[in-house]
Amino acid sequence: MSGPESVRTRVQRVRAHGVESEILWDRLAAEEPMEIRLGFGPTDRRTVRTIGITMRTPGHDPELAVGFLLNERVIPSPEAIDEVAREEPEDAGRSLDRIIRVDLKPGVEVDLERFARNVLTNSSCGVCGTATLRALNLDGCRPNPGHGPVVEAETIHRLPVLLRHHQRVFVETGGLHAAALLDPFGSLIAAREDIGRHNTVDKLIGARALGTLDGPHPDAEPAILLVSGRAGFEIVQKAVTAALPIVAAVGAPSSLAVEVAETFGLTLCGFVGPDRFNVYSAPWRVRVRVEAASTADPAP
Repeated sequence: MSGPESVRTRVQRVRAHGVESEILWDRLAAEEPMEIRLGFGPTDRRTVRTIGITMRTPGHDPELAVGFLLNERVIPSPEAIDEVAREEPEDAGRSLDRIIRVDLKPGVEVDLERFARNVLTNSSCGVCGTATLRALNLDGCRPNPGHGPVVEAETIHRLPVLLRHHQRVFVETGGLHAAALLDPFGSLIAAREDIGRHNTVDKLIGARALGTLDGPHPDAEPAILLVSGRAGFEIVQKAVTAALPIVAAVGAPSSLAVEVAETFGLTLCGFVGPDRFNVYSAPWRVRVRVEAASTADPAP
């Protein structure tokens, strides 16, 4: 059973430069470990490996596991999955009792050595852009420079407010990231919250793969991935892997995120708000009013 998304705690609230204080109850975003296991091989001789342990906010755990495995290219496609289930720990006294096991269909090949190399590369501080882009190409991701929907600029302007209406646990705690999938008209397909920025995207991609999208328009074709924070390399990488054409972020993108977006023809928007946003790549997917557009070169 998954734990709560938030927990209650006592705090001392201090005001007026330390002159006033009071003891009251507050809520914190829950953070708990979850183990992801992978089962593969012949039905009568299953190999089971622990792929990793991730810190996450409880909720939508099977989606998180499947999304992670798809986004990290551990499994080739949703069709490779045979079963997803919670698994009880072998040791009854073990503290980590939240395990999600994903079993693949017999005959599906798994390259765990390549996965281990990718995790090591992506978690290093000095990640090489050229090597990373090459790895994405080898993984089967291909540029998409001329396909996808055209979205009105006004649609992008209103996305953060729409997402905020679905950040239930954030309103309670102020401590969670959020991500959403939307159609080209800005209608919400589904939203997820988590203490981990990347987990929110994994949960959405996993829900899409498992057919468990539960928003008001779950059957719509996703066009936009919206994230509540910044757009780093891994957020854009996950969007490329999932073939999502547009990423919109409330915060700033990184230089490598822009490089990946440009290479793969993904439209990347940052600093999205009601009054402004920047388009860093593939701007043709954003329709702006001609009189408002400027072609002047920016100052160096």
